[in-house]
Amino acid sequence: MKAPDLFVRCLEEEGVDYVFGVPGEENLDLLESLRNSRIRLIVTRHEQHAAFMAATYGRLTGRAGVCLSTLGPGATNLLTGVAFAQLGGMPMLAITGQKAIRDNKQGKFQLIDVVDTFRPVTKWNSSLTDSGVIPRSIRHAFKVAEAERPGAVHLELPEDIAGETIEPSVPQKRVMLRRPNADEQALAQAADMIQSAQQPLIVYSAGANRKRITQQLQALVEATGLFAIGTQMGKGVLADDHPQSLFCMGIHKHDYVHSAIDEADLVITLGYDVVEYPPAVWNAGMNKTILHIDFVSADPDEYYSPAHEVIGDISNTLKALRTLLDGVHFERERLARMRAYINERLHECEFDYSHPLKPQRVVNQVRRVMGRHDIISLDNGIYKVWFARMYPAYGNNTVLLDNALASMGAGLGAAMAARMVHGDRRVLAICGDGGFMMNSQDLETAVRLEMDLVVLVLRDDGYGFIRWKQAGEGFPDFGMSFGNPDFVAYAEAYGAHGMRVTAGTHLADVLEAAFERGGVVLVDCPIDYSANHELDQAHYVPRDAFDNDGPN
Repeated sequence: MKAPDLFVRCLEEEGVDYVFGVPGEENLDLLESLRNSRIRLIVTRHEQHAAFMAATYGRLTGRAGVCLSTLGPGATNLLTGVAFAQLGGMPMLAITGQKAIRDNKQGKFQLIDVVDTFRPVTKWNSSLTDSGVIPRSIRHAFKVAEAERPGAVHLELPEDIAGETIEPSVPQKRVMLRRPNADEQALAQAADMIQSAQQPLIVYSAGANRKRITQQLQALVEATGLFAIGTQMGKGVLADDHPQSLFCMGIHKHDYVHSAIDEADLVITLGYDVVEYPPAVWNAGMNKTILHIDFVSADPDEYYSPAHEVIGDISNTLKALRTLLDGVHFERERLARMRAYINERLHECEFDYSHPLKPQRVVNQVRRVMGRHDIISLDNGIYKVWFARMYPAYGNNTVLLDNALASMGAGLGAAMAARMVHGDRRVLAICGDGGFMMNSQDLETAVRLEMDLVVLVLRDDGYGFIRWKQAGEGFPDFGMSFGNPDFVAYAEAYGAHGMRVTAGTHLADVLEAAFERGGVVLVDCPIDYSANHELDQAHYVPRDAFDNDGPN
C-alpha cells in the first residue's frame, strides 16, 4: 500500500469528515489518497481561511478539525489559523507538506523549518520521517489535540515519505477516553467555601461553553440561588433570559455587570483562562477569593490566584456540588433587582433609528431575526464589543467570537464551518469591512459549497476599533481610512447575492429577506461609530437598584 493511503485511513479511523485546505505539489500523493476516501476535501482560497474553518469545526464538535497546506508560504499562511485554534482552546490538526528528506533536488527553494516555526503555537508537532510511525503519530496527534485544554497539533508529511510504497498496515483504533472526575476532598472543600460565603458568584468562560455544562450549570443555579456572569467567549452557557443570568462581561472596563463582582465575596470560575478576559478588569485589587473549577489547573497570574482549585470534568463537578449543597439557598432578591436594571439598559430599551446605523441599533436588529439556537459569527472589530455586551445569547456556542488571538479575517470562515456543522440553523457572519476583506475571496468557496449563509458587512471605511483606541490615547486621526469596493457588485461577482441597507430601510427587514432568499447573501450596512465614546466610560449599577424594589 502507499503511505498516504495509510495516512488517510488513519484520518478515517479518527472520524474525520472534512479536510480544509489548499493543495500544493508536495501533497499531491496525499490528495490522491483523499480522492479515494470518504473524507470530503474542502478547497479554500487561502490557507488561513482553511485553518479558521478547521478550528471552528473543532470548537463546535469537540473533535479535531483538519486543515492542509503545502510547504513554505502555504505553511506560513496557515500559521495564523493554527495560533487561533491554540489560544482559543479549539482542537485542530494541521498537516503541511515538505520537500523530500533524502533526495531534495530543489535546494532551498521554499524551504523553511516548518516544525520549529509551528512549535510555539501548538501543543505538539512533528515531522513524519518514517512511514512506519504514521498510525501512532496520527493517533497521538488527535489524542493531544482533543485532550483538555484542547488546541492545535501539527504533522509535517515530506514528499518522499508521501510517495513511498509500504507493507500493508492498519490504523490505531480511536479510543474515547472519559475525563477524570474531581477529587472528593477537593469537592468537599469547594462546597464548604461556597456555603460559607455571603454572596458567591459564578463566572463561566470559553472552557465551559459546552452542552452538558449548560445543563448542569442551570440545575446548580436553580437549586442554590447562585447568579452567573459570562465572559465574551462564554456567552450562552447560561441563557441570558434565565432569571439568574447576569449577562456578559463584554468590555475590558468596569461595566454594569462588574458591580455584581464588586459585591461578591467568592468568585467561582468555570473553564476560565486568562487569555480570553484579563482578570485585572474584575480583580483590580487582587483581593477576590477565587474558586477555580476547570478540566485543568489555573495558570499563575498576578490578578488570578485561586484560593482553591477543583480539577476534573466540569459538568460532573457541578453535579457533585449540587448534591453537596443540597438545602443551601442564597438570597436572590438583590441580584435580581440588579439584573433587571442591567437588562433594561442593555437589552430592553428601543434604540433610535438613524442612518448610518449606530452599533446598538445593529445589535438590536440582528437579535430580532435570529432564533434562540441560530448562530452569529463575529469577526474582530469594535462591533464585536457591542455584540458581546448587548446581544442576548440563549444557547452554548451560538455566539462565535474570538477574544484569545482575536485575529481579523476569522468571522467568515467560522460562520462557514458553523453552517456545515449545524445545517438546520440560521448562521450570520458579522464582519467589519476591514476584517471581511482579509478573507473575502472565500465567498467563492461558500458559493461553490452551495451554502445558505448571510454575511453582514458593517462598513465605516476604516479600521474602526484602532481608530477608537487612537482617539482614546489622545492621538490625531491618522492611518485608519481606506477605500472599499461596491460590496453588492463584489458579492455578485462571486455568484452570491448582494443587498444594501439604505436610508429608510430597517436592517432586520433586509436580513430577513436575505435569509428567505437562500444561498450566499452579502448585506452591505453602513455604520456610525460615534457612540463608541460610551465604551470609554465606567458603568456602575447605582446602590438604590440593589436596595429598592426595582430599577429606577
